[in-house]
Amino acid sequence: MRTFLTMLGIIIGVASVIILVSLVNAYMSYMTESFASMGTNLLSVNITNLPSRSITVDEMYEFYDAHTDEFDQMSPLVTVSGTVKHGTDSMSRTSVTGVSEGYLTIKAWELDYGRNIQYADIAGRQKVCVIGAYVAQELYGNSEKAYGETVKVNGYSFKIVGVVEQQEDDMEDGGSDDFLWMPYSCAVTMARNANINNYSITIASLTKVSEYKELLEEFLYVKMKDEDLYRVTAMSEMLDSLNSMIAMVSAGLGGIAGISLLVAGVGVMNIMLVSVTERTREIGIRKALGARRSVILQQFVMEAAVTSSIGGIIGILLGSAATSAVGAVAGLNAVPTPAAVIISFSVSVGIGLLFGYMPASRAAKLNPIDALRSE
Repeated sequence: MRTFLTMLGIIIGVASVIILVSLVNAYMSYMTESFASMGTNLLSVNITNLPSRSITVDEMYEFYDAHTDEFDQMSPLVTVSGTVKHGTDSMSRTSVTGVSEGYLTIKAWELDYGRNIQYADIAGRQKVCVIGAYVAQELYGNSEKAYGETVKVNGYSFKIVGVVEQQEDDMEDGGSDDFLWMPYSCAVTMARNANINNYSITIASLTKVSEYKELLEEFLYVKMKDEDLYRVTAMSEMLDSLNSMIAMVSAGLGGIAGISLLVAGVGVMNIMLVSVTERTREIGIRKALGARRSVILQQFVMEAAVTSSIGGIIGILLGSAATSAVGAVAGLNAVPTPAAVIISFSVSVGIGLLFGYMPASRAAKLNPIDALRSE
């Protein structure tokens, strides 16, 4: 029982390290996937247009057409606040955005029915739209029935020319499948905004993100003459920064959990000191029979190592089970990471050896005569 209570500190320490590190890594993977779904090759441009200094959509397309080797696709983004209605059914949280014909390619999504928005729709200000699978399901029953129907946005009627295939397993209000795209020329009129402030641009090479970003920023500076009037955000750079921050948090939490292993090591040392005191006569008999100092030292160090190892194994099993359970509750795909398991187990064994050495050394140095008459 005393040995088990000693191991309990190691069990809790190892389990804590595995749980915390594994959960942080699962959250890191979740965030990475979320950012990757936005497109790691994506540049987001935000411009503050002024009456004296502004950039028109035609000027942005002139720049894009002159650098098609560097940039794959570009789409203006015009957000429209409004309600999507069909008959008596309405959806107030649906994302309504004015885009170009290249936005579907930027999102890397596929159509389930119909066609995409075309340049002719934008040039002619045609009231057509492409909707998400959730909108089609809620207003029409399914994507097939929605295709070719009419939907109203703020009282304006739009013909549904395309339905994007479902993106999420569980579609929900305000989710990835809850959107409506229209030609940006129509959205500008509805939003009553002469200048477009936001653009999405995909780059041709992920290895030259900084170079292409700088090229775009130079163009914007020439037009705006003030760096505070525009902002270019690279999703890949944001992802790298996020990973660095989460890695630091993971290391910090692992270190905090590791403190419990240090406390457990003190417990191992205490129990071994008690064991040496209780077994002084045994040590004296062994030394009187010819046991060398190294043999006595080895005996007590091995006891400390075995105690720590068993505690470490139990901690790994407990931590692995708890990680899966907590991950399931939190909605994360949390699995024990090999690094966390190996490091925590190695540390637990190392602490056992380190803190077990002093009691073992004390036992090995006992004088056999004094040890034999200790009782």
